[in-house]
Amino acid sequence: MNSGEAFGMLGREAVYRAIFTRRDIRSQFLPEPIEDEVLARLLMAAHHAPSVGYMQPWNFIIIRDMARRRQVRDLFLAARQQELPRIAEERQALYRTLKLEGICESALNLVVTCDRQRSQNSPLGRSHNPQMDLYSTVCAVQNFWLAARAEDIGVGWVSILDREALKRLLDIPEHVEPVAYLCVGPVSAFAAQPELETKGWGKRLPLSDLIMSETYAGAGEHSLKKVADEATNRGAFTAGS
Repeated sequence: MNSGEAFGMLGREAVYRAIFTRRDIRSQFLPEPIEDEVLARLLMAAHHAPSVGYMQPWNFIIIRDMARRRQVRDLFLAARQQELPRIAEERQALYRTLKLEGICESALNLVVTCDRQRSQNSPLGRSHNPQMDLYSTVCAVQNFWLAARAEDIGVGWVSILDREALKRLLDIPEHVEPVAYLCVGPVSAFAAQPELETKGWGKRLPLSDLIMSETYAGAGEHSLKKVADEATNRGAFTAGS
């Protein structure tokens, strides 16, 4: 069925290309700014993410000041040092070599937050799952990330941060949750494979191993799994992470 608004082949390919070639950028940022017109488009894409109950719980804190960014990087370095002992001893040497942020190298930083009071009088979709505002905000992050890839703008998500320390530094109210700290800017290149894969930290799990039928771990869907494996083997799905 064609609704008259269906994507053509080139449109579909563009969507999948953005998905499969998106990368978590840390090392490839260029010393170039982002035009306000481009940044506005990316934020508009984020603002059009799905949100349960149409709650739209997100806000976007743009951080350009280098002194503030250095303070955030100090938070990252402290948190990374705290995380190191939790890494398996045989992997700690590899962990130390990984570049896991581009806080000061990127054109700007962006914090995507979730205002947990914004929909308190409208429980639609949250009565049985009060975390849906957080999940909705993550959808906004994904929209931003994919739109950025289409604009050749790199994005890196810095998750190694002390949440409470970050809130104090950025004057974030108690009822607002910082969901994502993003490094954003033009890049020299997008890697063919995820950096954590090329560095030997991990590899993408086979899709067919993750497909279940009817119940958790339920056997079945053999035809679907075969198609997924064949597509992966012939390179129809380009890894993205």
